[in-house]
Amino acid sequence: MTVLDDRALNRAGLARQHLLTRADASVPDAVAHLCGMQAQEPQEPFIGLWSRLAGFTPGRLDEAMTGRTVVRTHLMRRTVHLVTAGDALAWRARHDSMLRGRVLGTYRRELAGIDLDEVAAAGRAVMTDQRPRTMRELVQALEDRWPGPPRRVLGELVVAALVPMVQLPPRGLWRQSAGVRNVPLASWLGRDIDPLPAGDDDPVGRHLVRRYLAAHGPAAGADLRAWCGLTGLPAAVRAVREELVVFRDARGRELFDLPDAPRPHPDTPAPVRFLPAFDNALLGYHDRSRIVDAAHLGVSVAGHRTVLVDGRVAATWAVRDDRLRISPLRRLTALEEDEVRAEARELAAFLDERIEHLHIDTVA
Repeated sequence: MTVLDDRALNRAGLARQHLLTRADASVPDAVAHLCGMQAQEPQEPFIGLWSRLAGFTPGRLDEAMTGRTVVRTHLMRRTVHLVTAGDALAWRARHDSMLRGRVLGTYRRELAGIDLDEVAAAGRAVMTDQRPRTMRELVQALEDRWPGPPRRVLGELVVAALVPMVQLPPRGLWRQSAGVRNVPLASWLGRDIDPLPAGDDDPVGRHLVRRYLAAHGPAAGADLRAWCGLTGLPAAVRAVREELVVFRDARGRELFDLPDAPRPHPDTPAPVRFLPAFDNALLGYHDRSRIVDAAHLGVSVAGHRTVLVDGRVAATWAVRDDRLRISPLRRLTALEEDEVRAEARELAAFLDERIEHLHIDTVA
């Protein structure tokens, strides 16, 4: 069985994520290929798409959201994601039990004794008028019947788990700081959510396996589950295994992949890329050693924006006080620093936040 080292896995992952070469693709096509983009920080997907798409401008994502071809909704890992309308409708029912389970796991004591189906029915009844509501407004309509749980807990239960919702624009539009207003996913898109097919063969799970590998492979089953948070996918992997090729990584894990997916040579040059917080390229795996050193794993979950140098996380970055500041995690060579500065200037022009200074910290 072929062994793929971290560098080979790195180049494969970068190719799938459009981080070796910017893709000439529409925003909906890119979001679909990436299986969605984590978006609890509303402005971050703009940076992620700028690093991945040739000629990307913020208006392209704004148009996709206002045109209802992409939506902001709770999905993978109970996190707000930007996904295509089609994927939201096709995948939501498969995520229902995970979403409920995660809310219960977080607030088990506060929700003890509450019938979730009754709360769900009441939440749907409140939203039948299709009027956008904040979480607070929704809770106000329900709290007389369920006065026990804290308002935040009851709101999260309904909005993030029980009633499939969309966060409406202008939330998530370029440079907008609008609060969250929710409306049912089905009413926003004018189509009911796809029900789970009867039987145990899990076609949605099989579809998710293929889509995940197209965007993140080669990968192990643990990586797949870390990406989406779903249970039951080992059976889906077994069901499609004959379609897949199998490798091992340097630690002996079994990795699966689509036969014709790109796996560039490990020596393929990787350009500097600036990534947003909570980017797919990091959070799409359980084992992130292909892209970040063990000493710096915390940056992937702490909300730091990162810089890839030679395909790996080599720095964090932030914009403060009209300055784009880059904080290396290791010493950069003179050539690497020049490449970082060049890409940073392009990023500053894209952000257009009156960035007057570019500073690279010195590594002690």
